[in-house]
Amino acid sequence: MKKKEARITIKDIAKALNLSAATISRVLSNHPAISESTKKIVNDKVKEMGFSLDPIASSFRSKKTKSIGVVCPRIDIDFHSKVISGIEEYAYKQGYQITIFQSHDSYIKETEIVQMLENSLAAGVIICPGLETKRYEHLKKLGKSNIPLVLYDRTSEQLKASKVIINDFEASYNATVHLIQQGCKNLAHIAGNQNVDIFKSRLAGFKKALEQYKLPFQEQFVKETKNLTYEEGKEAAEALLLNTPIPDGIVCANDYTAAAALKVFRNNGIAIPGKAAIIGFSNYPISSILEPQISTIDDSAYEMGLVAAKILIQQIEDKEMQVLDYQEIIIKTKLIVRGSSDRKQN
Repeated sequence: MKKKEARITIKDIAKALNLSAATISRVLSNHPAISESTKKIVNDKVKEMGFSLDPIASSFRSKKTKSIGVVCPRIDIDFHSKVISGIEEYAYKQGYQITIFQSHDSYIKETEIVQMLENSLAAGVIICPGLETKRYEHLKKLGKSNIPLVLYDRTSEQLKASKVIINDFEASYNATVHLIQQGCKNLAHIAGNQNVDIFKSRLAGFKKALEQYKLPFQEQFVKETKNLTYEEGKEAAEALLLNTPIPDGIVCANDYTAAAALKVFRNNGIAIPGKAAIIGFSNYPISSILEPQISTIDDSAYEMGLVAAKILIQQIEDKEMQVLDYQEIIIKTKLIVRGSSDRKQN
């Protein structure tokens, strides 16, 4: 029996021309960003190698919109609004529009949104799963429907998808070391929901710094919150004041809780940063308008959005490559030292 010849793919053409598969794909879709000279070289090679697009796959792709669904827990949280700005900036330049949905951390609402995006044949989906999300069948279905998916910030090992994250462990470790280097010895942590991996990592980074500098980890100095709201931060700070001694340093899992802790401690006559140094996380606007300004970790949310959009659009436009290598991109964070922790300036 005669062996069936292997079908020529975009990868084969790319290899023959020493170009990227993305460039070949764009030429075949007549993308305006590709020069006429490159188009001629590619088209000539296509004819020479006898390449033809899979008509079924091509027909399926033609039904796709140029719309990307972005699903976030809450748009009123500064981090997510910055991520969305980054997504929109890159997507717009590539000719895509984004539609924004809020899950409000509800698993049920999230599944309904994803189902709607699947039914509408969205070009792709970028999502930060909600706090209630523990099962991921709704996101796995996107892959079965040939809809590319990128996760940002909160991820899951259960999903085969590209992910754009920060190193939460390292960032929290660095924040804690900063307070230790300012002379803090009794450190507290106002933690995020410990059902969520990123907040587990921030607590783990806090613990590691204490261990490395041979300082005690005290359970009563860790106050877990559900949603890291200002009110929860206020309650946590008030609870920390009941300890003897009171903490002389507080590492907060976000800036809202840091702002609350700063106000509670100052209202109780505790000088900041002299008696208690405080650092937050995420570089929200509130961190720079209080007095003293709050030290924080800049989590590069805007860049996270840019990168998430870039990866997703690459997957959308290069699906004929049948890429199976999912990317995990770790965005660099930055420690911002301000008055709430900088004892050298006081």
